[in-house]
Amino acid sequence: MAETKNVIEFKNVVKDYGDFRLDGISFSVKQGSVCGFIGQNGAGKTTAISLLLDLIKRNSGEIYLFGEPVDGRHSQLREDVGVVFDEMGFHEFLTPKQINVIMKNVYKNWDEEVFFNNLKKFSLPSNKSCGAFSRGMRMKLQIAAALSHNAKLLVMDEPTSGLDPIVRNEIMQIFREFEEAEDHTILLSSHITGDLERIADEVVFIDGGRIVLAGNKDEILEKHALLKCPNDYVSSISESVIVSMQEGAFGTEVLVNDAETCKKLYPDAVIEPSTLEEIMIFYVNKSRQQLKNA
Repeated sequence: MAETKNVIEFKNVVKDYGDFRLDGISFSVKQGSVCGFIGQNGAGKTTAISLLLDLIKRNSGEIYLFGEPVDGRHSQLREDVGVVFDEMGFHEFLTPKQINVIMKNVYKNWDEEVFFNNLKKFSLPSNKSCGAFSRGMRMKLQIAAALSHNAKLLVMDEPTSGLDPIVRNEIMQIFREFEEAEDHTILLSSHITGDLERIADEVVFIDGGRIVLAGNKDEILEKHALLKCPNDYVSSISESVIVSMQEGAFGTEVLVNDAETCKKLYPDAVIEPSTLEEIMIFYVNKSRQQLKNA
């Protein structure tokens, strides 16, 4: 069996703004996978995506896209990348029909038949100014365009933020259909972990400009758990399995990183599966505590 290629690779990448620093991040995204790029607002997700797309320059480190270095000399790589941001990238006075004319001159592989089919599929009018579109319609328009030039990789920054659950569900289904066709790959940045829990194969957690956790989503969920116990029980739990904890009036919740071992060692405690959101919150709490103690 041939080895799965990495579509995206970050190697010790640094971007220093002075008041914020992307601090030597390293991660990769395999071909044919959906990678959830998770973190709270301001964690560094948009900075990393901007570096990947060569919109800003890094201070150090290496970035590879389809095995080629991202260094400003490979503009053809963008032909294979569909991009969706949380804000619409088209002027509001433009209609989708006019956007089609523009995009034909931007992408060599632009397929207007696919674009207009996508408009119909997403119930978007072709002659209406997109400034009059709802937020959900604007997001679908961006996705329709991103899927209309034979892109092999979709890169999305908070595409479902502010959308109602019905529209978010429709968009998640669109992404899944894209990924299932021809070994397509998706990097999906979001702080809405419920969406990523449904669609992602891999997850990368970033906080304060640092990668705090990365790996297969199912393995991360299986490995972590919430241990609930009385406050005075915490001292009996090995520090090696504790990520962080939250103490309340009626007990303490402890995120542990070895669920199976904890079930054997602490049978008196309540141990429940954790969600990606809970994992993110507890790791963020750990990072903040570490900064506080530094």
